[in-house]
Amino acid sequence: MAVPKKRTSISKKNIRKTFWKKRGYKTALKAFSLAQSIFTGNSKSFFCNKYKHSNNMN
Repeated sequence: MAVPKKRTSISKKNIRKTFWKKRGYKTALKAFSLAQSIFTGNSKSFFCNKYKHSNNMN
């Protein structure tokens, strides 16, 4: 016979939600930091080709 599960408490739900939000925030922070280092040219994690973009279409 099927028995309904107990309800998850609000505090436990909030703890789990906060954990997911913090994980996303840390990942976004790492991505932003990497983008900044590439933009400034201080990236040591991988190599980028540096070239000047010209507006002439000859």
